[in-house]
Amino acid sequence: MKSECWNWSDLRVFLAVLDAGSTLAASKALGMAQPTVARRIDALEHATGLVLFERDTRGARPTAAARELEPEARAVAEAVAAFERNAGRTGVTIDRPIRLTAPKSNFSENLAAALADFTDLHPGVRFEYVASNEYVDLIAGDADVAIRFGEIGDDRLICRKLTISTASVYASRTYAERHGLPAGEHDLAGHRFMGYDPLRRSFPVYNWLLERISLDQIVGRFSDPESIVPAVRAGLGLGVVPTTLAEEAGLVRCFPPPEGTAMAGHLVMTPEAWRRPEVKAFAKFFVPRFRSYIRKKH
Repeated sequence: MKSECWNWSDLRVFLAVLDAGSTLAASKALGMAQPTVARRIDALEHATGLVLFERDTRGARPTAAARELEPEARAVAEAVAAFERNAGRTGVTIDRPIRLTAPKSNFSENLAAALADFTDLHPGVRFEYVASNEYVDLIAGDADVAIRFGEIGDDRLICRKLTISTASVYASRTYAERHGLPAGEHDLAGHRFMGYDPLRRSFPVYNWLLERISLDQIVGRFSDPESIVPAVRAGLGLGVVPTTLAEEAGLVRCFPPPEGTAMAGHLVMTPEAWRRPEVKAFAKFFVPRFRSYIRKKH
């Protein structure tokens, strides 16, 4: 056997095909393309000089040689898993914390629970938090990882999609009882609105609203969605609020989110941060956790 020509990845694919019964099923289990799985099996067969699977339209049937190698391959898999578990339990403190920035509304109990679970799995990892509704400059080193909504204008950044965020115009029940609610964009006259300061002009739904109301309808201005919610809840006026935040606050939606105003949310990292193993581990853990939370909300 040419041992220098194979590696753990080949054995991992070998075991996946052995367990799944075909390269197609193994590719789904591994998250690889089927041709890649087939190539890895071919490479392992070439390195060992053995035929490991008989492949036909029904799948991939292991040969006697494959069955003889199976115990040793599983022993390697168990050793690798034990190594990974022990590495995660070393408790060695990583000198550099992961600096995470996100809109203030994202620093919630759900985010805190996710970070607590991650640090339980990786006890050496520490976080620093930068809560900001404005973009923190990742490339300049002001943070390592960001939860960011809207277009990512810098193609140097590494992005993992989290969700689609929507917003609309909301009111309190008190305001609705006293003044009624607008049913759409042609029904906004005569209503009072809570606005945002100029730094929030990039908020798509607020831009949409400004094009349809007069400035004298704005009776108060706020810096972020979190600070506008109490004013809307008190009945001072209507306000543009992200859907999730508005639902948590018990506000009443006037009409569905305007077409074309939804924003994609991403986990965004600098290339330098992405090279750090703890940041890669965090991204792998956090993205599906965040998506799961959003699915439960809706």
